[in-house]
Amino acid sequence: MNITLAAADGILARTLHILQTGDRLLLAALDELPAAVYVTDAEGVITYYNPACIAFAGRMPALGQDRWCVSWKLYTEDGAFLPHDKCPMADAILTQTPVRGISAIAERPDGTRLNFVPFPTPLFDAQRRLIGAVNVLIDVTASKRAIVLREQARRCRRLAISVDDEQTASALNGMATEYEKEASKLSPN
Repeated sequence: MNITLAAADGILARTLHILQTGDRLLLAALDELPAAVYVTDAEGVITYYNPACIAFAGRMPALGQDRWCVSWKLYTEDGAFLPHDKCPMADAILTQTPVRGISAIAERPDGTRLNFVPFPTPLFDAQRRLIGAVNVLIDVTASKRAIVLREQARRCRRLAISVDDEQTASALNGMATEYEKEASKLSPN
């Protein structure tokens, strides 16, 4: 299921509410969320993850061992390796501030990569002491791919306008149409 960024705030609010109640029956509701959600303690050690995390990460996170993140490897949007202790969740815990407006790339053990937007949010007790953090991971791979395809279609159309050969222009416009169709399948926007 493709979760929109707008829906992420609702998922995060629901998750925070469930975690604040501490009700074990409500905690089971996190397993039903379509987005990857995980919780850490104040040191960043993962204490809970929902089934969507396994699908997202392509691996089974190790409770009580994995720290900061459920992903196998991380990269910045520019492709630079991002150590787990420098990831958005680590930043949120260390600064005790929610991190927003970041996107990254997660690599699974099988080598596939996902573009995603994280929503790491520190959790505090009644005395405002840090007790952990929750993160919602939104896979934006399809929408990123759609952007690339639409840009490729624009390039083909610009090139088609600039060539004098009608057959070449027609082929370029045909390619542009195919790119646009594929982009529409991935992201209707």
